[in-house]
Amino acid sequence: MMQRGLRKRKRAAMEHDEASRRGIVLGDPVPWFGAPLIGQGAFNLSVAAGRWIVLAFLGAPDHPRMAQELGGLLRESALFDEDRIVFYGVLRAPPSDPSPFIALSNQAVSFIADYDGAISALYGAAGAPRTVVLDPMLRAVANVAWDDAAGHGEIITQVLKSLPDVDDAAGVPLCAPVLIVPRVFDFALCETLVEFYDKIGGRDSGFLRDVDGKTAHIVDYRVKRRNDLIVAHPQLREAIRSQIVRRLLPAIARFFQFDATRMDRTIVACYDSAVGGHFYRHRDNVNIGAQHRRFAVTLNLNNDYDGCDLLFPEFGRRSYRAPHGGAVVFSCGALHQVTPVTRGRRYAFLAFLYGEADAKLREANNARLDANAAHYVVESDLLFPSAAPALMREAV
Repeated sequence: MMQRGLRKRKRAAMEHDEASRRGIVLGDPVPWFGAPLIGQGAFNLSVAAGRWIVLAFLGAPDHPRMAQELGGLLRESALFDEDRIVFYGVLRAPPSDPSPFIALSNQAVSFIADYDGAISALYGAAGAPRTVVLDPMLRAVANVAWDDAAGHGEIITQVLKSLPDVDDAAGVPLCAPVLIVPRVFDFALCETLVEFYDKIGGRDSGFLRDVDGKTAHIVDYRVKRRNDLIVAHPQLREAIRSQIVRRLLPAIARFFQFDATRMDRTIVACYDSAVGGHFYRHRDNVNIGAQHRRFAVTLNLNNDYDGCDLLFPEFGRRSYRAPHGGAVVFSCGALHQVTPVTRGRRYAFLAFLYGEADAKLREANNARLDANAAHYVVESDLLFPSAAPALMREAV
């Protein structure tokens, strides 16, 4: 009996290894990648999570079966929806006429240019066209080759028809791994920071994107619309630092077991309904200039607004909001978005927390920042200035 059990486990391990060599193992997270889309724009798998994703590796456009297989996959067009199931066809060579692919493209259907074949090889599809279906956390739930005896298109259609709504993808309700801490800033500090912003005004903050191997500052209102004001006033900066150290860091240490020693940014941000303030899906640590970030802090300075809540698409459509003066803290690796503000203005203090090893990485990455991206000034980010007694630092 024991020998049979050992043989069974050995066989399972060998099958797993063989599947790994082929590219994709069902149930495992799949490799992330980015690539241009055919027509216009680009695709990045890391920010596509939170939906069921169909990756159809179609091979070369002139493959004799390509049109037939693609037609079979898209025949049930009603299955595809931007918020539930999205389709990406991956082409290994440029089409002689891209217009048919562009005509099929919409918010739920797109085509990826994999002209060097690297993505197809990564997914075990370089010599065997296939379709891989991913769950909202980017793990493979189906991997069907064109030569499957049961019929490639038929199997994929059956799989897609069986998929539940995203909120039910796990079979139980999900909550994002966030920490909500009330009463971090007192109301007086909140009011002062709002008045400070209204008096001076903010600037379009844009976002970071890696371009040609360097992190650059980009403005694109389709992705983000927000104005920020850097708080330079020494007394205000000290009040912010003090209340975060005393009221927020102990909770982060207790519940996340992380001792933050540095803070990236001291800003007041404003999402204004007059211009449709929002921030589309993103992760806060994927760019070279952001690799040091460990935890994001969103601290609300007012509550007289509608919309502008946090969503974590990998964990469903539930929204999260910090209380007035309170904070939402979450991992910088979490996919998240800020929904459009529909009434009034939302004012928030936004920051990223990290530690000493992360600071060394941030300093080293200065050389990889574009000229228009803010460069790190060493020792400008300490939550515990060197003049502070060591006993005070140990007590937090």
